[in-house]
Amino acid sequence: MSALTGGPATVGDEAAIRRVLLEYCRGIDRLDLELVRGCYWPEATDRHGPFTGTRDEFIDWVGPLLGRQTMTMHHLGNVLVDIPTGHDVADAHVAVAESYGVAYHAGEPAGDVRWNYAAGFRYVDRFERRDGRWRIADRITVIEWVRPWDADRARITKFGDHLPRRDRTDPLYSTLQAAARPASPASVVAGESV
Repeated sequence: MSALTGGPATVGDEAAIRRVLLEYCRGIDRLDLELVRGCYWPEATDRHGPFTGTRDEFIDWVGPLLGRQTMTMHHLGNVLVDIPTGHDVADAHVAVAESYGVAYHAGEPAGDVRWNYAAGFRYVDRFERRDGRWRIADRITVIEWVRPWDADRARITKFGDHLPRRDRTDPLYSTLQAAARPASPASVVAGESV
């Protein structure tokens, strides 16, 4: 434990914070900006590359940029959640998360490095818990490296009918919708899983 951290977050708090981080990545990659918005408190701030502003200003800024992309894929690796000194670890309402990641971006025209690149980054987030829910209160995106990258988009179309989409027609949403339907009585009686 360092002089700056009071200790690690509880398992439950860390899981809740990781969930927010992963929902953010899903929202960005599926271009589900309402999901992204829900990861932040309304007055939250974000410093993301050349952008600095509030949650809603960030959504207004990132939406058109993401619209230029044909694909983004964010991978999070190391995630370390700390409770700052002065806060009770067992009942913390503030946490700091440092998340390492790599994001792949593809856009038109192919080969244009403004839209086709991979980036290594860290999210440095201050989370706050209110009414039992953790959300981002302040984010700094630290870009560690960037390099040109191109997706083989012509080849992707040969991988079947379930192609990725950047909206609610993506296979994820139909799977979530199907899973939300109750099991039929016949499948429950037969012991089948749906």
